[in-house]
Amino acid sequence: MKKLVLVVVLTAIISPLTFAQQDDDSIPPMPPRRSKAAKVGAFGGFTPGWLFVDVNPINEFLVPNLGAALKDDGVVMFGGAGSAYIMFLPNVRVGGVGMSGSISSTSLELFPSGQRLRRDAELTVGFGGVTIEYVVPIVERLDVAFGTMLGGGGIDITLRVSDGSDRLWTELWGNFGGASTGSNFTHKLSGSYFVWVPSVSLEYAALGWLGARLGASYVGMSAPSWELDNKAEILGVPGKVNGKGFMVNAGLFVGTF
Repeated sequence: MKKLVLVVVLTAIISPLTFAQQDDDSIPPMPPRRSKAAKVGAFGGFTPGWLFVDVNPINEFLVPNLGAALKDDGVVMFGGAGSAYIMFLPNVRVGGVGMSGSISSTSLELFPSGQRLRRDAELTVGFGGVTIEYVVPIVERLDVAFGTMLGGGGIDITLRVSDGSDRLWTELWGNFGGASTGSNFTHKLSGSYFVWVPSVSLEYAALGWLGARLGASYVGMSAPSWELDNKAEILGVPGKVNGKGFMVNAGLFVGTF
């Protein structure tokens, strides 16, 4: 999942910018005044967001098994996006976006002998895909964009158990070679989904080469497929365990507007 998001982010940022070459010897002018002509241009940039994932279905399993609950105030997402207008459909543009983020929790169990057992849980959410948007000019330099993303993504739930002590380099290699065993282990539960993200955004072209975005969207996920440590299929995963949720997002882009 992380590789998919990384590929989409890089493609989304780099590809549209090849259509937006600037004169290196002068600062581009302010965006031209609105006209009845169709919009043209291409851009790419940074897209942070805040995704409100329902973590309660995960906490229902995590807490009874001595883990600490994941916070339910959302996941900070980071990524990139890019887009270019297609000339044969006025004010329509296509591009790509990729985003990911994670939250974690830690619990510590103490024993009468003085030993301790640490349990870590990490939830990672990510997605990436192709975007298509229709742009409506409102006033000078201000647009509203309606669109959707279609692609893939999902969630990873990483569970770690250790005795909480520091580790030596030589000890780690010894464990790797099977010289010793203990209570330390890591498992990753990976859910892959088909993802769709309808969205609406306000976009402001501050300069001819610089624009900003503020928007809202809904991240939908369906058709799950779960694996344990990328080796074996996981059966019986509750349908409520997913990365769906409403998201507020922003963006800072360079290109032509």
